Amino acid sequence: MTTPSRCTDMIPRIRGNDYRALTLPELGAWTPSLRVSVVIPAYGGQDKLDLVLAGLERQTYPADLTEVIVVDNGSTPPLRLPALRPENTRLLVCATPGRAHARNAGLREATGDVVHWLDSDVVLDRRSVEAHMRWHHAAPYLSVTGYIRFSPAPLPTPEAVAGAADLAEIFEPAEPHAWLVKMIDDTDGLTRRPSRPFGLHVGGATSVSAALLERAGPMDTDLILGQDTEMGYRLAQAGAVFVPEPEARAFHLGPTMRMREKDPIDRVSYAFIADRIPTYRWLRLHPARQWKVPYVEVVVGSPETGKDAFSYDDVRATVDAVLAGTVPDIAVTIEGPWDRVRDEGRAPLTNPDLDLVLTRGHYAHEPRVRTAPASWGAVPYRLRLPAGWVPEDDALARLIDLAKQGEYGLLSVLLEEDAPDGSGGGFVTARLERTAAFARAAIVRAPGEDLDDAVEDVSGTLWVDAETAGFSREALPPVSRRRAHRDRLKAEEQVRHTERVQARMVEWREEAARWRRSTVELRREVASLRRELAASRKTQAIPRRQDVRYRLLMSVKRAIDRRR
Repeated sequence: MTTPSRCTDMIPRIRGNDYRALTLPELGAWTPSLRVSVVIPAYGGQDKLDLVLAGLERQTYPADLTEVIVVDNGSTPPLRLPALRPENTRLLVCATPGRAHARNAGLREATGDVVHWLDSDVVLDRRSVEAHMRWHHAAPYLSVTGYIRFSPAPLPTPEAVAGAADLAEIFEPAEPHAWLVKMIDDTDGLTRRPSRPFGLHVGGATSVSAALLERAGPMDTDLILGQDTEMGYRLAQAGAVFVPEPEARAFHLGPTMRMREKDPIDRVSYAFIADRIPTYRWLRLHPARQWKVPYVEVVVGSPETGKDAFSYDDVRATVDAVLAGTVPDIAVTIEGPWDRVRDEGRAPLTNPDLDLVLTRGHYAHEPRVRTAPASWGAVPYRLRLPAGWVPEDDALARLIDLAKQGEYGLLSVLLEEDAPDGSGGGFVTARLERTAAFARAAIVRAPGEDLDDAVEDVSGTLWVDAETAGFSREALPPVSRRRAHRDRLKAEEQVRHTERVQARMVEWREEAARWRRSTVELRREVASLRRELAASRKTQAIPRRQDVRYRLLMSVKRAIDRRR
């Protein structure tokens, strides 16, 4: 696998996933230069593979820039290459079962600037590869997916596929890839705040920059299902922009397994995906357990990391506060000159590296903390925090919320305006970095350009002060889980009590309003009776006055009864 040979003075800078900033040529009206490797894993299905290769044989993209790698994943009988196929096609054998193993075998043999994944039951329309490749000529960090339709039509002959000017004549009517189309439509083509654009990476008909694949790594062979989505996530962390291309049409021969058995497939897929895709927050609802790839890596160091300023007490204050925070899905890396540490059994108090020894020993059995350089995987967020600075329990969660709301690639927290020794050496900061933004910035950065400036272009940055962010030098003793549980129950009971009082107050207000309305009605009735009594005095004899007075008293009594 090679990196793109085409060099430009300035790589286009796409902000977020808004690929509309790129300018594309019209199909058939441009001169390609990049090579593409079409990788097709296959297990059985020779009749369908023949149609797939026939569709590739008549592509409008130049044949001399195209190679096709078919990987036989242990078929019985073995697969063969048909006569009707692209000129530069070769067949490999991968005996290890599993599509991920087969794809990786093809990936190792690929020599193109772009790798085009293709399933052995997906037939590409004539202009599909060209529609993919014009995007890759515009920017070197794209993942492009075509529009797949699922056809129930009887299988045609390879000659009919190769000779068709439009495959719709053969395979329509067909069903669209419903959830993919909905995701694209709901986000204006993945350009308007898509939450998980990497879901567009489907192996049936997706092309990816070879250089991007090299940074992200091959398919995860430990997964049973969901390999495409997991690789899409890692591509996103490597800086990818995901592009849906309606001109890249493809037809799947029959329905997919997911269309037939979606719920059982999701059950199997989610059981493994949860460990590897931290941004699938709904799969990580457990309040305490750990995962293979954490949501946040906290890198704890000193403004003078590697010098004698390393302090066990400062490191412990920071790390313990981070571990006790409201974001349990974290990992901690403690920076320091660990290669020079030597345990001193005889005279530990005179060991010049005592603080390093204490730190390493204190966290030796805490699986979320590492003191040796090691990768935690494709972590979406990374907080860089100087030792001695203590975040409030909810500080990290608030920073992440702020970064997500503003789609920022970098949040910088101003901790101090001077170096710790008062020498005027500059600011002391904490930094929340979004991995995907920094990876893309590294791709587009010009020689000599500050990486943060490139991050500002592709994702945006923001400064906040320490007090607002919830960072200080005052280390509070960690609260035990049992006490925190009791405090939470007490707080919840106080909330429920407040809600009950508020509900009772609403009832009292409503009852007072009813009494006020009854009083007004009573006053009106009494006034009416008084007027009637006055009139009767003028027109009736004295004996009748007693009767009117009685009626007045009874009316007042009835009004009082109604009010009650």
